[in-house]
Amino acid sequence: MSSMRDFFHLPEGMIYLDGNSLGPLPAAAADAASKVIVDEWGAQLIKGWNTAGWYRQPGQVGDRIGRLIGAPAGTVVMGDTLSIKVHQALASALELRKQRRVVISDTGNFPSDLYIAQGLLKSLDRGYVLKVVDPEDVEAAIDETVAVVMLTEVDYRTGRLHDMKALTRKAHQAGALAIWDLAHSAGAIPVDVSSAKADFAVGCTYKYLNGGPGAPAFIYVSPEHADEARPALSGWMGHAQPFAFDLDYRAGVGIERMRVGTPPVIALSILSAALDVWDRVDMGEVRAKSIALSDLFIREVESRCPDLSLASPRDSSKRGSQVSFRHPEGYGIMQALIARDVIGDFRAPDVLRFGFTPLYIDEGDVMRSVDVLEQIMVSRSWDSPRFKSKMDVT
Repeated sequence: MSSMRDFFHLPEGMIYLDGNSLGPLPAAAADAASKVIVDEWGAQLIKGWNTAGWYRQPGQVGDRIGRLIGAPAGTVVMGDTLSIKVHQALASALELRKQRRVVISDTGNFPSDLYIAQGLLKSLDRGYVLKVVDPEDVEAAIDETVAVVMLTEVDYRTGRLHDMKALTRKAHQAGALAIWDLAHSAGAIPVDVSSAKADFAVGCTYKYLNGGPGAPAFIYVSPEHADEARPALSGWMGHAQPFAFDLDYRAGVGIERMRVGTPPVIALSILSAALDVWDRVDMGEVRAKSIALSDLFIREVESRCPDLSLASPRDSSKRGSQVSFRHPEGYGIMQALIARDVIGDFRAPDVLRFGFTPLYIDEGDVMRSVDVLEQIMVSRSWDSPRFKSKMDVT
């Protein structure tokens, strides 16, 4: 595939290997935001909800993401944060399996998803149990007591890739439902929630989809459940007739019921501009190039930086679009890299994490990043107080 680097604003000289945490600024984002702020909000004021189509944005942008995750039109909607969408999906799924009390997740799930589950299950106070197992033990843990299997497809720390289709099939065979967090999947690897028969899926849009810090999240509900799933967060935008101003809640039709509050119009406009790049690329080509870049990085690091140990699966078919290495001084090493304009990130306790997005990363970037990493390891320049002082965000 050809490079799409010109579609992004990237500082001169920077090698950006952190798109799995925050995607770079799309070149069209500033113009998109300006148009909404000046031409729509500024010139049309409240009329913009109708004349500029703001009200319909959550579904329209949702359909664009739906095409990236194998979801049919009208099954994905935008809004709120990923944590809210996890809460919505889990609450609805539990009600669809009222007689069961076990939720299965794994130690590779993003902690926020586990926190949401812990809080919801405690508030419900009906004897629910959150069972967290090692990733390789998930399949064996699924039995007839399980209500919901809630997993992140790509492990945020190691990049380990779950088999969505196989685990969803096992959940259904046991009578359970499956919720998939696609935060590290959407825009990174081919996803097909329809083929996998996922019941619910959620994800953020500020990583590989380049929607910007705090960009709105998405939720998918299978057509099988869309008119049955009760929205526990029954906000006015999910009402069947929001502007009837009824005092009692009536759920909207299908995915519309998963809307909660007023949509973030400016943020959705930026995200829509970011999604334009996906009209020009093929996810199969993106995946193939990502694997080639990741494999090259692994070979070079292991050859030249023997003190680092691979934390990600070596088999490219079993990992997402990131590579992680471990070192006891991982935080300091990553800070030394960042100081040299090679941007990755650190995940406790010892993981250096690197994302490979072929839209703007190529083989030259990979080789130059390993050059810098090798210099840091050989010189031990990471062993400095300025690189060991923990910042608010790692």
